[in-house]
Amino acid sequence: MNKSWGGRFTKGTDKRVEDFTESISFDRELYRQDICGSLAHAEMLAGAGLISRAECARIRKGLSGILADIENGKFKFRRELEDVHMNIEAELTNRIGDAGKRLHTARSRNDQVALDLRLWTAAQAEGAIELLRALQSALVRRAGEQRDAICPGFTHMQPAQPVLLAHQLLAYVEMLDRDAARFGECRKRCLVSPLGACALAGTSLPTDPQDTAKRLALDAVFDNSIDAVSDRDFAIEFAFDAALCAMHLSRLSEEWILWCSPIFGFIELDDAFCTGSSIMPQKKNPDVLELIRGKTARVYGDLMSLLVLMKGLPLAYNRDMQEDKPPLFDSASTLRACLSVLEPLVMSAEFKAERMLDAASAGYPDATILAEYLVEKGVPFREAHGIVGRAVALCVKSGRPRLSQMSIGELRELSGRFDAGVLKRLGPAGCAKAYKSRGSSGRREVERQLGKWGKKLGIAKIV
Repeated sequence: MNKSWGGRFTKGTDKRVEDFTESISFDRELYRQDICGSLAHAEMLAGAGLISRAECARIRKGLSGILADIENGKFKFRRELEDVHMNIEAELTNRIGDAGKRLHTARSRNDQVALDLRLWTAAQAEGAIELLRALQSALVRRAGEQRDAICPGFTHMQPAQPVLLAHQLLAYVEMLDRDAARFGECRKRCLVSPLGACALAGTSLPTDPQDTAKRLALDAVFDNSIDAVSDRDFAIEFAFDAALCAMHLSRLSEEWILWCSPIFGFIELDDAFCTGSSIMPQKKNPDVLELIRGKTARVYGDLMSLLVLMKGLPLAYNRDMQEDKPPLFDSASTLRACLSVLEPLVMSAEFKAERMLDAASAGYPDATILAEYLVEKGVPFREAHGIVGRAVALCVKSGRPRLSQMSIGELRELSGRFDAGVLKRLGPAGCAKAYKSRGSSGRREVERQLGKWGKKLGIAKIV
C-alpha cells in the first residue's frame, strides 16, 4: 500500500480520499522545520542508544541531501504520501535504507507537526518584529523631518485641536511597538518542544526530550504529553497578534486615504504606490492603502477560522487540526506583505504642511486652549467652557471662521479675565506652544518622544 500506517489495512485508499485528505499541497511550507526537527531527533535517538551513531550519520547525510534538493527545486512531493513528514521520511528511506525506517522511533506525526508548526511560527513572529521595527523607523524619520508641521487633530472626524504632525505619526509608532511586544511574547510561547509526547501518551522507550529541545535551541519541554500534541494556542495567538497589527495598519491606511484626497490635500503619495483608472484619466488612486485596509478583513478571517476549528475538539490530536495551517500561513504572509509595502510608501510620501496648517485653523480648534487660559486666570473650568462656547457662537453668527478674529474688547465683554496675552494662545501655532503635559503635542514633549524612539530603534540622527 506504500502507506506508513498500512499494515492493518487490506484495501488501498480510494483516490478521492487521497485527494481529500492530503495536506502536502500546503504543509510543504514546513520542510525546513521538519528536517531540522528530524536531525535533532536522530541525534537524541543515537545518544539514547536507540539507533547507532553510524545510522545517525546516514540519516544526517540523507536529510541534508533532501533539504538541498527541495531548496534547489529538484525534490518531487508526492500527493499519495499525504504530508510533508511522510514525503521526507519516504525519500530518506529510499536513499539510505533501513536507517531511514528507524528515524520515526519514539515519534508520532502528532508531536512532529506540533514541533514543525512551533518552529515555523516562532520564525514568523521574529520576522514580523523586524518588519515592524522598519516601519516604526520610517515613521520616526518622517516625524523628525516634519517636526514643525501642524495638522488638525480630529475626534468624531470633526476638527478637535491642532497637533504637531510628528505627534500624529508617533501615535502609530506606539501602536506598532505594542504589536512587536506581542509577537515577542508569542515567540517565547512557541519555543516549547513537544517532541517526545509521541501520539499523545509518551513512550516506553528511554528518550531524552530535554536533549532534543537543547539541540533545537528551544527554551522548554512539554510537561503534559496530551497537551503537547493538542495545543494550538500559539498559532491562534500569532493569528490574533497579526489581526491586531493589521488593524493598526488599516487605521493608518484609512487616515492616509482621506489625507491624500484633494478634499483634504494633506499628503501626496508617490506615483510608484498608486494606480490609475481605466476610464478616468485624472485619477490617482491609493490602491496600496486600500488593499491593506481590505486585507485586514482577510487576516481577521484567518483568526476566526482557527478559533472555530479548535473550539469543539476533544483531546488529543484530531485530523481537523490539519486545517490549522492554511489560515496560519495566510495570516503570516498577508501581514508580511502589508508591512513590506507600507514602509517604503511611508518613506516616499510628501506631506503638504501649508495645507495642513490651513486646515488646522478651521472649526475653532483653539477653543480648548482658550478655556484653559481662563482656568489659569482662576475661572472654574465649567464656567470657562461656557464662556468660550459663547465666543464660538458669536464667531459663527458673525461669519468669522477663527477665534483669533475676535478683538480683545469682544473677549473681555465675555470675561474680564481675558487680557492681551490671550492672543498669543490662539491659532495652531499658539496651541502647539501651549501644550505642556506629559505625552502631549507640545514641542518639548514631541522632541522627548523623538529622542526616545531614536534611541530604541537605533536611529543615529533624527533630522
